Amino acid sequence: MTIDEYIAAHSDPQPPRLERLYRHTQLTRLYPRMCCEPVQGRLLCMLTSMIQPLRILELGTFSGYSTLCFAEAMPPEAQLHTIEIDDEAAPELQALFDESPRAADIHLHVGDALDIIPDISREPWDLVYIDANKRQYSDYYHLLKPLVRHGGYILADNTLWSGKVADPDAHDAQTRGVDLFNRLVAADPDVSKVILPLRDGLTIIRKL
Repeated sequence: MTIDEYIAAHSDPQPPRLERLYRHTQLTRLYPRMCCEPVQGRLLCMLTSMIQPLRILELGTFSGYSTLCFAEAMPPEAQLHTIEIDDEAAPELQALFDESPRAADIHLHVGDALDIIPDISREPWDLVYIDANKRQYSDYYHLLKPLVRHGGYILADNTLWSGKVADPDAHDAQTRGVDLFNRLVAADPDVSKVILPLRDGLTIIRKL
């Protein structure tokens, strides 16, 4: 048994509906590794239960797995906005969300997150999840930080980027983008932050 298998075996299992979605993603989507992994999904669900956010923003919907993890645990009066740049995925995503018990509270936006965020940020965000274009992580952070309430959270996925952020010979645009973001957050005195070595790295950021 690998350590990842051990962790999965001793953590809460994913609900059956998410298990079906995860398998469907692995079988039908290009780059299925982009999907939130089940243990990480349980962590997102637990963090949502702990934070009790009323306004949630997700950048990068992909197949909707993480979206449903947030929806599963968010308070009854909460609203969840998720942004996906792939317009071809929109019909399937909307159908998926329409089947959710929280369908009325999940709002799918299709397009570039940097263009959409200002239009939907009339009130502060309580919880933001960044899992979109790695080259633009710093741009997202600069835009989002003023829009998150004090005491609110930003979660950023893939912040270890398969360990390449620690490789001095890795110079591709995605690695540089993630490393720049990590350096930006680490140097920011306005937030507390920690990187969890879960799967591909998850950074938890709290705005002070």
